[in-house]
Amino acid sequence: MTPEPLHIISLGAGVQSSTMALMAAAGEISPMPKCAIFADTQAEPASVYKWLDWLEKQLPFPVHRVTRGSITDVSLTTREKKDGSGKWSKSLIPAYIKNSDGSRGIMGRACTADFKIAPIMKRVRKLGAALGRKEWRRKHKAALRSWAEYIKEKAAAKRERRTCQLPYPKEAWDSMQSDPLVVQWIGISLDETQRMKPSREPWSAHRWPLIEMRMRRADCLLWMEKRGFPKPPRSACVYCPFHSNHEWRRLRDDEPEEFQKAVQFERDLQAVKRVTDNMAGVPFLHSSLMPLDQVDLSTDLERGQGDLWGNECEGMCGV
Repeated sequence: MTPEPLHIISLGAGVQSSTMALMAAAGEISPMPKCAIFADTQAEPASVYKWLDWLEKQLPFPVHRVTRGSITDVSLTTREKKDGSGKWSKSLIPAYIKNSDGSRGIMGRACTADFKIAPIMKRVRKLGAALGRKEWRRKHKAALRSWAEYIKEKAAAKRERRTCQLPYPKEAWDSMQSDPLVVQWIGISLDETQRMKPSREPWSAHRWPLIEMRMRRADCLLWMEKRGFPKPPRSACVYCPFHSNHEWRRLRDDEPEEFQKAVQFERDLQAVKRVTDNMAGVPFLHSSLMPLDQVDLSTDLERGQGDLWGNECEGMCGV
């Protein structure tokens, strides 16, 4: 007989996941999680680490900080090609590319998969193994066999560019997901349901408590405010190209040292481009294809165009 599943929070340390963790601590979401796991890219702004230090003290369960190393170091490392024909670098962040004809492209993105999901799942597997993963696998042996056969055939079909011959084993998958070893809580709110994705592991199911409670990001902020909690910062690498102008301004004005790290990272990434041949063009962090410290980050109001909406970000920046 397998034990009750472990409930684990995937903690991004931003608004939604922090609210979710604090609601669990207050007993407003049950059962009480076994722990939370924070994947550290080692490139978050100082405000996030300061917030995480505070948050840990409010929770009755531990926060596991896991890391795959410095995403900055890996992004800026050049490697020799095996055939000795030159150097290459790993594409991790979705930096914008200025092509030779002036058009804009974008680099491949592996930051979330490699530096967030992978280290979290490594720790989840370890916790699941300690709970009784072998017993769970024995219990679901037939379903796992069906799933493994489907995955193998699907991979072969993709490799051979043909149609998969096996039907999706829905019954087998549902039987495992209804009796998981681990339940991961994901801090996605009602206003970003498009980000909901099912688990890729049959023994680990995903749960979205904020969706269950019909809570939006603004509701999370209101919940925090009513209880006298400080407002969480936005959790993202300092040089994330997906920052809005609002977030770049906030970083520049509120955390100038972190903004300068982003400026320097952009210069370093461009230097990597000069000695490697796997980037199609020159990388930039801002969609304008201008150096970050030269981009006009002013608001429409500051440029004399008026504030058409009354509230520029409406609590949605940094989601």
